[in-house]
Amino acid sequence: MKIIADMIETHVFCLGKDGLKFLLLKRSDLEIYPGLWQMVSGHIDENETAVEAALRELKEETGLVPIKFWVAPNVNSFYSPDNDSISVIPVFAALVNEDSKVVISDEHSEYTWVDSTEAKKILAWDGQRKSVGLIEEYFLREFKFLQFTEVNL
Repeated sequence: MKIIADMIETHVFCLGKDGLKFLLLKRSDLEIYPGLWQMVSGHIDENETAVEAALRELKEETGLVPIKFWVAPNVNSFYSPDNDSISVIPVFAALVNEDSKVVISDEHSEYTWVDSTEAKKILAWDGQRKSVGLIEEYFLREFKFLQFTEVNL
């Protein structure tokens, strides 16, 4: 078995008058896992860091540029029986302006802004739901022991 680290996951959120909202994207019918709701995700290109990949994928999949960007204290993982591998995925959090215009790529068919309760209902994997919870706890309740590393943009 091999361990692969060639993907990223970025949770996009905004803070507005209605509180914390997460951007979720619905996968296109032409993609693997069609119709699945997810955050920004993608592969790390050769000679690219995970941070660079996360920012690139954010721009490609949504047209958004974050005003702040963090490494979340979570790494997601999954096992693939196709190639007997475990993928480890660094998780990022991207704050955008509430009035930012989302322009989705053809990888997705639609998008929605939802609160954390709704995000946790429609995200498929437990690790993704856990990341939403961590981000909400950090930004709304300001837990001092929970450290997010901010990335200079």
